[in-house]
Amino acid sequence: MRPRIAAIGTFDGVHRGHRSVLEVLGQYAREHDMEPVVITFSRHPLNVIDPAREPLQLTPLNKKKRLLKEAGVSPIILDFDEDLRNTSARQWMQRLHDEYDVRALVVGYDNTFGNDGVNLSLEEYRKLGEETGIRVLSAPEIKEVSSSAIRKAVLAGEMEKAREFLGRPYSITGRVEKGNGLGHNIGYPTANVDPPSGIAIPKPGVYAGIVKILGTGAKYPAMVNIGKRPTVMRGDYTVIEAHLFDWHGDLYDKEITIRFLKRLREEKKYESIASLKKQLENDKEEALAVFKTDGL
Repeated sequence: MRPRIAAIGTFDGVHRGHRSVLEVLGQYAREHDMEPVVITFSRHPLNVIDPAREPLQLTPLNKKKRLLKEAGVSPIILDFDEDLRNTSARQWMQRLHDEYDVRALVVGYDNTFGNDGVNLSLEEYRKLGEETGIRVLSAPEIKEVSSSAIRKAVLAGEMEKAREFLGRPYSITGRVEKGNGLGHNIGYPTANVDPPSGIAIPKPGVYAGIVKILGTGAKYPAMVNIGKRPTVMRGDYTVIEAHLFDWHGDLYDKEITIRFLKRLREEKKYESIASLKKQLENDKEEALAVFKTDGL
């Protein structure tokens, strides 16, 4: 078994800042014949430390693992519990060395670990590494890019900014559930998506996007509505519904991924179904224009 080089963190979003860490990780692993791994958690540390401050997720655990594997690293998933909460940075380093055969560690510019880590500098981490047999490397900073900045952009509906920071469009994967058929009745059938619990949902409104039907490889340009459908409201709850262009068939109980390209407008209430249909026609033209210039 090869010795390992590791990075530690939540890696929520696996965004461009994370990828800077992963590039250093991968290059060093290749040069020194080591196995690159990321040590992350089954739940956010704040779920244990201060649940009221636990952030909405950008990437559920299964998606995070897939993105890390695609980046060429093996994820090691730990349950962040009271034991880890009370582990010092030195204890972390010793455990990495003894239990996981870690011989090198990459940290980002604001990356800390250990219950005393917030007060430690990079040089202090390096000193701990020397004492425990781990070489500590640093990754370059990608300015302004962070999980919290991406989360803020998503919640504001700023999908172009979220895409810039992520390095890909923000997306949500969920199972299609039965709706009430209102979209079909007005000529715009939609797939109602049940998102994972705790995921960051873009600001209510109408979006241009791409829908991928999992297991088939098929993807379609789409317009997506997030909100309460005030013109045809059936209950005071928010729905995520996607109308796929050039799709004919039943998506019920299938898993789909919605990639958000651009927010087109606010959700609003129209005086009549005819007025709503006219607006949807305009939305379709705008969404197709976005897809033509910005589709993936």
